[in-house]
Amino acid sequence: MSRPLPTESALLRGHAGSIEVLIDAPEAVRGVALVCHPHPLFGGANTNKVAHTLARSFRDLGYAAIRPNFRGVGQSEGVHDQGEGETEDMLSVISWAQSRWGVSPLALGGFSFGGFVQTRVANRLADGIAPPRQLVLVGMAAGTAADGARHYDTPPVPKSIPTLVIHGENDDTVALANVLDWARPQDLPVTVVPGADHFFHARLHVIRELIARNVPPAA
Repeated sequence: MSRPLPTESALLRGHAGSIEVLIDAPEAVRGVALVCHPHPLFGGANTNKVAHTLARSFRDLGYAAIRPNFRGVGQSEGVHDQGEGETEDMLSVISWAQSRWGVSPLALGGFSFGGFVQTRVANRLADGIAPPRQLVLVGMAAGTAADGARHYDTPPVPKSIPTLVIHGENDDTVALANVLDWARPQDLPVTVVPGADHFFHARLHVIRELIARNVPPAA
C-alpha cells in the first residue's frame, strides 16, 4: 500500500479573496473530496478533529481531500455570509481541484455547518456533467440549534447522490430529533452513534469505520 503524501497547504482565489486550504492526498489520486468544517463564528476551522477525520477517511479511499477554511477563518479572507458566499467559495475550490487533478469522481463531506453548506453545493452540482458520487454529513446542522441562536433551513439532498448521515445520540448542539425531522420526508436513513456528542469525543474511530464500510473507494 502506497504512503499518503504530507499534508499540503495552499491559498486559492475565492469570491471574497483568498481561501486557505489543507490538502491530504494519496500517492495515486483517483478522486477529489471537499471537506467542510463547522460554524466559523463558533470556533470552526479546517483543523477541527471531525473535519480532519473526514479528510483522512476520504484520502484512504483514494481521494485528494481538500479542507478549506471558510471566510474569516485563518488566512481565508471575507466575512461570514450565512452559507451563501460560502457555497460559491466551495464551488470555486472544486473547480480548482478538478483543474489540478482532472474531472475525477467528486465526494463531499461536511460537519455541522459544513454539512449545511455541502447540501447546498450538492444541489448546485446534482444536474451537472459530473455530479458528486458521494455525500457524507456528520453532526448535520438542521432546524434550530440547541442554543436558539441560529436556524438552518437545510435543503434536502439530491436523491441521485448516495448520502451517509452520521449523528450522535447525545448531540447537544443540533438535536437528533432535528435531523430525523429533516431526513424523514426524504426517506433518508440516519446512522446514530450511541453515546456520541456533537464533536464525537472518543467516537472519531466510529466515523472512520462507518465511512470505510459504506463509502466505495474512488475509481
